[in-house]
Amino acid sequence: MSSEQKVLHLRTAIKSYPHTEKIISGAISVPGIELDCLDIEPIHHAFAPMARTQAYDVSELAIVTYLQAKAYNKPLILLPTVLAARLQQGCIVYNAKHGKLSVNDLAGKRVGVRAYTQTTGMWVRAILAGTYGIPSQSINWITFEGGHLSEYLDPAFVTRADAGQDMLQMLRDGDIDAAIFGNDLPKEEGILAVISDHVEADRLWQAKHGFVPINHVAVMHRAVAEQHPESVKAVYQLFRQGKDGLASPTAIRQRVPDGIDALRGPLEMILACCEEQQLLPRKLTVDEIFADSLEFLGDAAR
Repeated sequence: MSSEQKVLHLRTAIKSYPHTEKIISGAISVPGIELDCLDIEPIHHAFAPMARTQAYDVSELAIVTYLQAKAYNKPLILLPTVLAARLQQGCIVYNAKHGKLSVNDLAGKRVGVRAYTQTTGMWVRAILAGTYGIPSQSINWITFEGGHLSEYLDPAFVTRADAGQDMLQMLRDGDIDAAIFGNDLPKEEGILAVISDHVEADRLWQAKHGFVPINHVAVMHRAVAEQHPESVKAVYQLFRQGKDGLASPTAIRQRVPDGIDALRGPLEMILACCEEQQLLPRKLTVDEIFADSLEFLGDAAR
């Protein structure tokens, strides 16, 4: 690259994973683009600023937050690359000190979740309904904060905990019967998975559906993309290179895939679950979602 070539600096919020750590460190790069990566921990603290005011040029974003932002016409472009995915059935837990609780006992129970819009919560509710026949509205959902989009209001069957209450402490005290945790899943005596055979249950779910539930994707601010259209392909290329550089790139792409062809089926399921759970203000289609990707990436989006 010529020393006179101008470098575009992009304010970026992504978490360090095996497939992103070399992007964050600058060990892999593309000419003319530099991602100025911010240290935001936990990464979900970046989601509301990105969804509401596009505080970053490039950002990791929970898939439910992205879909809500799209439904509210926020100027974000989906880069068709998954940054985080997780098997979810071990994420709903109970406190055994207050008695045994099985998945078949959940109807009518008080279940905490950080926010009703949390993607892990969406997946757990989808699995409870689709695999175990427990509809979302049969559970009393207790939340501790609102969604990342200020326009969104929780459904009427969701209750906000009193200000200052802590979900884990409420679980310890027996004030809620179960709770859904994501990366902050507690590891302490007596806190057990509601789905006791969750590892096998997740294996069967993945075998049936053919993918690991998607949590986080990558997005760009549309204004940046319109002003610097070449930057979209460059950033997408960086994410793909991050996965190519791993010891088992095929294995990582099976878990955190790239491309609209690989993401179409999972997104169709996610959209159906979001609609059933009253998470979206209007109906979305995968073609509407992928239109932005194709506009800036063309065939590279596939």
